[in-house]
Amino acid sequence: MNGLLASGLVIGATAVAAVAFGLWLDSWMTRRKPVRRPSLFAETQVGAVFLFDGEALVDCSPAARAILAQQLTHSGPWVRLMSFLAPRFPDVEARLRALGEQGALTMASESDRPLLLSAELRGGLTRVTLIDAEREDRMPGQDPMIYRAQVEELEQLRNVVAQAPVLIWREKADGSIIWANATYVMLLTELLEPGTDLAWPLPGLFEAKEPTPGKPDRRKLKLQNGTEVWYELQRRVEGTERLIFALPADQIEMAERALRDVLVTLTKTFAHLHVGLAIFDKERHLQLFNPAMTDLTGLPVDLLARKPSLTAVLDAMRERNTIPEPKDYRSWRRQLIQMERAAVAGSYEETWSLPSGQTYRVIGRPHPDGALALILEDISDEMTRSRRYRAEIELGLSVLDGLDEAVAVFSQAGQLVMSNAAYAQLWNHDPGSDLSDASLTNVVRHWKTASAPSPVWAQFEDLASGGGDRQGLSAEARLVDGRLLTCRFTPLVGGATMAAFRVVPPVPAARAVAEADRKLA
Repeated sequence: MNGLLASGLVIGATAVAAVAFGLWLDSWMTRRKPVRRPSLFAETQVGAVFLFDGEALVDCSPAARAILAQQLTHSGPWVRLMSFLAPRFPDVEARLRALGEQGALTMASESDRPLLLSAELRGGLTRVTLIDAEREDRMPGQDPMIYRAQVEELEQLRNVVAQAPVLIWREKADGSIIWANATYVMLLTELLEPGTDLAWPLPGLFEAKEPTPGKPDRRKLKLQNGTEVWYELQRRVEGTERLIFALPADQIEMAERALRDVLVTLTKTFAHLHVGLAIFDKERHLQLFNPAMTDLTGLPVDLLARKPSLTAVLDAMRERNTIPEPKDYRSWRRQLIQMERAAVAGSYEETWSLPSGQTYRVIGRPHPDGALALILEDISDEMTRSRRYRAEIELGLSVLDGLDEAVAVFSQAGQLVMSNAAYAQLWNHDPGSDLSDASLTNVVRHWKTASAPSPVWAQFEDLASGGGDRQGLSAEARLVDGRLLTCRFTPLVGGATMAAFRVVPPVPAARAVAEADRKLA
């Protein structure tokens, strides 16, 4: 009995000691726990909290992060926050920058849905808090500020779509319209017959047809007042549905119509030219040509009407022998195609001598936008006349060179234009080497230097310059070497003047004495 009592006392004492030790250990562990610093976001109030160091964002709450993400600007967090606050809180940025003087700030928004803004400085950091004044949650488990930002963004998007000056609608794969913006509905209402009401699905404004690939889908609508308006349709496929935008295209249509009118006018104008004209676009495809082009190249109209490339045109001309055959045709064709690179002065010009005997002048004029104008002109008659004229001149020079009389011809302007070999030998003066010095004044000065003083040179200058009655004259002059010259100056047609010189051969002494005696007798 005593043993049991002793055992109970021991167990009780042990239990009391264990409890006491547990209480002491808990108290000691509590004292050892680190002291947590109070968080800037520890408040239980609902709102968006921003923490800035100057304009640098240090931290923000999830609701604040959602507000910053919804701003369209790509600037820093401070600028994005100001773009959100400025329409709602007048002078908010200036008042936030003055927090160093005020210490704290509280503002209420002037919008239909009130917001409260509070700002204060804590340890050199700016703490901005936005609170929804209504405080009720729109959706369970969602922050009111996030919900508010989403609702405002949705309202803005709805206003943008409703006021957009373009027609927007969504249709199914079968073409039935399941949604349309206000602009579409208003235009549809204007085009409805009197007494007809709108019904879903909405009727289509445009004919249902698939657009041509690679070309703009442009449609025309006729309004009640008879005015025609143009739209350009752009489609976006979204699953089994299509979102379609109809953009106004009146200006584009008018510009293209004016361009077509200009092309028609140019075509009619170029049709009367005797010069072949072909205009290629920047892709080097033929866009415009005149009838003379077909006559000169021998190419059929149906070939040119298919808008062939410049390479195809040159190949077709080569087959018909209407281009010269160079030694390296490929390199020549490549150079011709790249006229804008080969033409340093902004144009390309070449003369083609064809196997048929015809001669073409080819002119290529590149344009800054990449277009190229090719001009062909038949200059066969001109080249024939030029060759004949050149042959006549060469024949005339040959005849003059066959004369033993020194001849020089001056134009009405007083320029030496022709002389023969006897003239160059007599006066030691070849004007063919430099015609710029062969003026009347310079040539007469040369004659005066090589001869004795005589009034004949002044008389010739007066005759050649058009003074006096333009009567021919003959005279004599003495060269510095003692030879005697007979000078004959004759006016020619067109105001030209010819000077002819002949050296008087010396008379033998016996003959001279006999002549003197005969004169004395």
